[in-house]
Amino acid sequence: MKQGAAILALITALIAVPSFAALKPGDPAPDFNAPASLGGDVFAFSLAEALKKGPVVLYFYPAAFTTGCTLEAHDFADAVDAYRALGATVIGVSHDDIDTLKKFSVSECRSKFAVAADKDQSIMKSYDAVLAIMPKYADRVSYVIAPNGKVIFAYTSLNPEKHVEFTLDALRKWSSRQKQ
Repeated sequence: MKQGAAILALITALIAVPSFAALKPGDPAPDFNAPASLGGDVFAFSLAEALKKGPVVLYFYPAAFTTGCTLEAHDFADAVDAYRALGATVIGVSHDDIDTLKKFSVSECRSKFAVAADKDQSIMKSYDAVLAIMPKYADRVSYVIAPNGKVIFAYTSLNPEKHVEFTLDALRKWSSRQKQ
């Protein structure tokens, strides 16, 4: 039990300290395809196809139905209209299996955006989004990717509170530069 308490204390301490994603603005975003669910319906998500429609907000989260991940999913669901107004697609990625994500996409994502399964962690690894202290899980990392496939924003923090605010701000700034 002491080891569990120590791990919880470490995670709690790390939540308070934002870190930085390995991919930086200007880096190419690794392409990927993955099984995903939107509103409980399974489909094949393709980053390349999504980018043909506009920017993509790609966010990694540790595990469906956990407290922070549920809060973050609610925040993204509440902001979907703002993302769409900026022409963006939102996709969440975790190690969860597609059956779990079918439920999560309905209940916590409120059928507003898709979540993709990364059981083998290939997507997480290519985006340097593996949680170092618990490598079975994704770190909480958000990326904004421009239609040209370049990262325009990256943010890492186990605290779910600022991911939506920061990615929307990055999209707004990018969008205003596109109009100039």
